[in-house]
Amino acid sequence: MSSLEERAINTVRFLAIDAVQKANSGHPGLPMGAAPMAYVLWTKFLKHNPTNPHWFDRDRFVLSAGHGSMLLYALLHLAGYEVSLDDLKNFRQWGSITPGHPEYGLTPGVETTTGPLGQGTANAVGMAIAEAFLAATYNRDGHKIIDHYTYALVSDGDLMEGLSAEASSLAGHLKLGKLVFLYDDNLVSLAAKTSVTFTEDVGKRYEAYGWHVLRVPDGNDTAAIEKAIQSAREVTDRPSLVMIRTVLGFGSPNKAGTHEAHGSPLGAEEVKLTKQNLGWPLEPDFYIAEDVLAHWRQAIEKGKSLESEWQARWAAYEKAHPELAAELQRAIRGELPTDWDATIPVFEPDEKGDATRNVSGKVLNAIARKVPTFMGGDADLAPSTKSQISSAGFFGNEGFDKRNIAYGVREHAMGAITNGMAAHGGLIKPYTATFLTFSDYMRPAMRLAALMEIPVVFVFTHDSVGLGEDGPTHQPVEHFAALRAIPHMVVIRPADANETAAAWKTAMKIKGQPVTLIFSRQNTPTFSPEGVDEGVARGAYIRSDCEGEPQVLLMGTGTELAIALKAQQLLKQEGIRARVVSMPSFELFEQQDAAYKEKVLPSSVTVRVAVEAAVKQGWETYLNGGRFVGVGSRFGASAPYEQIYKNLGITPETVAQAAREQMS
Repeated sequence: MSSLEERAINTVRFLAIDAVQKANSGHPGLPMGAAPMAYVLWTKFLKHNPTNPHWFDRDRFVLSAGHGSMLLYALLHLAGYEVSLDDLKNFRQWGSITPGHPEYGLTPGVETTTGPLGQGTANAVGMAIAEAFLAATYNRDGHKIIDHYTYALVSDGDLMEGLSAEASSLAGHLKLGKLVFLYDDNLVSLAAKTSVTFTEDVGKRYEAYGWHVLRVPDGNDTAAIEKAIQSAREVTDRPSLVMIRTVLGFGSPNKAGTHEAHGSPLGAEEVKLTKQNLGWPLEPDFYIAEDVLAHWRQAIEKGKSLESEWQARWAAYEKAHPELAAELQRAIRGELPTDWDATIPVFEPDEKGDATRNVSGKVLNAIARKVPTFMGGDADLAPSTKSQISSAGFFGNEGFDKRNIAYGVREHAMGAITNGMAAHGGLIKPYTATFLTFSDYMRPAMRLAALMEIPVVFVFTHDSVGLGEDGPTHQPVEHFAALRAIPHMVVIRPADANETAAAWKTAMKIKGQPVTLIFSRQNTPTFSPEGVDEGVARGAYIRSDCEGEPQVLLMGTGTELAIALKAQQLLKQEGIRARVVSMPSFELFEQQDAAYKEKVLPSSVTVRVAVEAAVKQGWETYLNGGRFVGVGSRFGASAPYEQIYKNLGITPETVAQAAREQMS
């Protein structure tokens, strides 16, 4: 290692140390130990352009060990991204672009939000899937337009998580050869040595997953790291894990190799001792030598040159394949084709109706016929969720240009991988599918999708006690409330076939938010399509009104809307005027202006009943002291669904009685 390289690496270390010390908060240990591998990757291999962080054919770098965020911020600043030295000095402060853990959309060059361990590993798998699909779909002989790697820096904690096991198992199965994990194998976690909790042979585990495994015994041996990364890139039929033995907090005389260097500032005295130990100037803090900065900033001209070469290749591709080029450009911009919804059916009123999961399958396939980069998958439940794209084949097993992803029973990985696909770009609304009760397994990934405001569609079926005989383990009751509680998440629970079509149309057009679509297992009547598209897009609308001013407001979602409509008829027979409001999406309704909300739910009407086969939580805003008909404070039961609804009192008669009691 040359003197310049050593000082370039130590610059990363001390920017991280100084930022953590100034903030009096953060994780200095990982940047100190992992700086050499980051240096090799970023200066020798990473294809990127600091002046254009959104260049589409860039390599993706994921810091899955997001607690070591100052490593990434130091790299971004040194390489020439719009991350200033002042931004580093404002690490972890209000309003800064250098928060405690990396956040997608906030900091130039940050590819995904990480911090909850394991999420970045799965995000990286999703990015590699997206690259492989787009390359197989759009590259042509002599025109390699999509051709980049995905790298992730992962930690012991990442690889302890079940999520990373799920995602890594799938990545090995899919043979994602352009995915490389750099494993910061430092034998220390936040609370203790890993010998307390994590003594498995990680390399053998990854070999069993089908990965190519390499080992670098000295994390400061930049030549060995370079050789290992090059070897990983040359193996194209499987992903690679490069295990690099590092020292957490390298250079710290008293804390190196201990958990004390993991999640707390070193302390002023230890910072001084570390600088002395590594021959670093004691003053000023945040010191960067001019020749070191010039060395790092070579990334700017190199990046411009790489993108310029790609632009020339793109021009040739566009000339040779203009239709494909236009289609790919539109996908990269996230734009739908003009006729994307042309074949979505309209459903005639039908008392027998259909399960909304069945209708969703028809609508999903209508969209897939018109949107070539619309793809997704399920957690081994396609026959039940109806979420498979017909005749589209299975990604990986049948080629990288296929659009169905068989995730297997890996719900958490499915959610996080799909987040990575969306963050990568070029795929229009990647989707997942499983039973609603298993949203519990996916919730961490769903929360991050909402935090990142990325365009994922989460499809859930078997949405209530209405799934029947499988019983309470599979019957969601608190899940609507839990998902509606996530900021920036749009939840839509349609009531019938036409609301289902409208829900998909709405989901496809929403920008800057993930969408959850929730469908039934059991049949529900199909009502008139009139006004449904606009009504669902606005979150709530008058489904059936009375003559004159309403005395009662009946509100419902999903299959329970039919119950509210029957209750309306019971009240009508008694001369009570009731309005039925369908409320498929609280979030979309809250986005409407006050006038519209007052029109749908007039404040003058105080007798209100909401019906939903779930817990009450969340409905209080609209009930204004009214009554809720649902499952109460219990779980479901194993029985035919009609019997469950009757025994739980989720019936038209119960809804009508709740209105009568308020009126009296």
